[in-house]
Amino acid sequence: MEEDTDFRIRFSSLCFITDHVGFCGTIKSSPSDFIVIEIDEQGELVNKESDKLVYEVSKVLPEPNTLAKKAKLDLQILSFEETSNQEVSTLAGSSSDDHNFVPCSEKEDTIKYRTYKGEEENVDVLGSLLDEKTNELLNQFACNIKEKWDSKTELIGPSPEFSLGRILDKNQRATLHSAIRQKFPFLITVGKNSEIVVRPNLEYKELCHLVSEEEAFDFFKYLDAKKENSKFTFKPDTNKEHRKAVHHFVNKKFGNLVETKSFPELNDSADNPNVVITVRFRVKAHKHCKRSLLECQGRKDIYTAFTLRKENLEMFEAVGFLAVKLGVIPSDFSYAGLKDKKAITYQAMVVRKVTPERLKNIEKEVEKKRMNVFNIRSVEDSLRLGQLKGNHFDIVIRNLKNQINDSANLRERILEAIENVKNKGFVNYYGPQRFGMGRKVHTDQIGLALLKSETVKAVKLFFTPEDLDDPVNRAKKYFLQTEDAKGTLALMPEFKVRERALLESLHRFGVTEEGYIQAWFSFPHSLRIFYVHAYSSKIWNEAVSYRLETYGSRVVEGDLVCLDEDADNEQLPSSKVHLVTEEEESANTYAIHQVVLPVLGYNIQYPKNKVGQWYQEVLSRDGLQTCKFKIPTLKLNVPGCYRKILKHPCNLSYQLMEDHGIDVKKEGSHIDEATLSLLISFDLDASCYATVCLREIMKHDF
Repeated sequence: MEEDTDFRIRFSSLCFITDHVGFCGTIKSSPSDFIVIEIDEQGELVNKESDKLVYEVSKVLPEPNTLAKKAKLDLQILSFEETSNQEVSTLAGSSSDDHNFVPCSEKEDTIKYRTYKGEEENVDVLGSLLDEKTNELLNQFACNIKEKWDSKTELIGPSPEFSLGRILDKNQRATLHSAIRQKFPFLITVGKNSEIVVRPNLEYKELCHLVSEEEAFDFFKYLDAKKENSKFTFKPDTNKEHRKAVHHFVNKKFGNLVETKSFPELNDSADNPNVVITVRFRVKAHKHCKRSLLECQGRKDIYTAFTLRKENLEMFEAVGFLAVKLGVIPSDFSYAGLKDKKAITYQAMVVRKVTPERLKNIEKEVEKKRMNVFNIRSVEDSLRLGQLKGNHFDIVIRNLKNQINDSANLRERILEAIENVKNKGFVNYYGPQRFGMGRKVHTDQIGLALLKSETVKAVKLFFTPEDLDDPVNRAKKYFLQTEDAKGTLALMPEFKVRERALLESLHRFGVTEEGYIQAWFSFPHSLRIFYVHAYSSKIWNEAVSYRLETYGSRVVEGDLVCLDEDADNEQLPSSKVHLVTEEEESANTYAIHQVVLPVLGYNIQYPKNKVGQWYQEVLSRDGLQTCKFKIPTLKLNVPGCYRKILKHPCNLSYQLMEDHGIDVKKEGSHIDEATLSLLISFDLDASCYATVCLREIMKHDF
């Protein structure tokens, strides 16, 4: 078989979005140099002990940041934060003594501030996140809008706006959105290029024509709070036509979120009784259960959740080991994301058909395999891929030195590089681990074969040996020569869980086309779809390089942009994706960090420019012009999604470490650059790669 290009060459051809010089260094010198901790959907690190545990683990695991101290390196904190981004200076946080609304005329303000649980906290947020001047201007803007409405003055021309400035921190933006809408329900907030813009809520004004302002005020607070199982009731009303108008307004504007019903007021026996309209949030359908409600309720499966800590261990090897010890199969395990091998990783997992007691009983055996299980507890359902907020990374980069022919101060290069990526972001490529580290075959090639329903070819690609003389590659070579599944099983080492699962299936069903199809079902769905996603990821990487080389950082006609500033990576619904028009290109309406590209699937649209043409040419090149991205024989459906071409690291911090205790900040001191290491910590959204972020920082391929 023809040898494929080395993965290093693949990644050296990818683009950068920043223009600094960068520096060189070594990552993953040891597993403790690369620590990955999952962040769950509630924003909590999964390595923390839960307050709701069924069991407590006796062995206390070290905190991630203490691992670097084991190397006996003196940590010297660089004062890099002095040059933090000035664009968020409006969040300086001088708290105001009076957070109440300030009237802007002598007449009595008609806004009623009624005290609700949590409202004072929302008001305090504005005082803590906005400086005093911005807070005053916001109040003034709100007052001006109310005065015009109260005086029956129509707002002529474009809707007035008030900008709070650019706020780069996603969590701060979300908090401000909520706090402003809770304090001023007659205003709405929108995100635009990391900027929060405040505008009049015209729907609030429209409702005020139907009900009292007090009711409108309370109704929009109720909507924004989004509390499950809560309800809102309008005042009693005897006029049927009026009630009909209120029903119509609420259902037309917010029918996808809430439902309305009318109820006679209790103890009202008049001929024309008072009736109240009650609003409730719609009950969400169970996302993961396609069976009937009765079947779901009668389900007997047991689910046990836990946190898995593993060191220098491939995830599928870890799952295979746990499956053997617990007497289940690997597909009984579910998880939110895949994790690196050469690292210390913490991730949430759920195992089906296993009680917490059984998992607790194998704890000591698990430790011998460089794993730990803790936070063990009963749950009601399995996990799904992508069911996480992101990952936290603590990474040590060793042997720091300048790029070739760069004589600048190394510390200044490090400062420049980190701050540049902190502010401008990085190209959101899929990392090399997505495609495997083999020289001859990558996971995307297997995925392409599966998409073309070439299951026999996919298995043979899977068993293609590298040019190494070791037991694994000898076993693979033997299988390709003989197709003797049973004989290959005897040669394949026990730790190669995936290879052995395929071979056992082939031995059972036979080395026929049907047998090869059945062999793929020895893998859980998440692993079967992983290979297909690897192909889509490779095409996406090539597409974003082509997009940046063709149009640079300009947003051009035909680009696709995300209209939701706070949308998660790869979780963008089509309704939030917009096709840029010629007029929007001329007006520079959108910024490059809003541009998305489709990840291949049956439910996506392509850009309407040269990039869209490029996609079609690539699909034709790979023989997928008629591909519907559905593989019925393997029960795989690939709807596709959209992925932002740029991402930013969050909560980034960094320290310089030096082996011999030299004060690296002392002027005039000589530093042997070979002894310097950098500890860098940051958070990334789900499906973003730390190695890709580091590549942008260092301008160095690993």
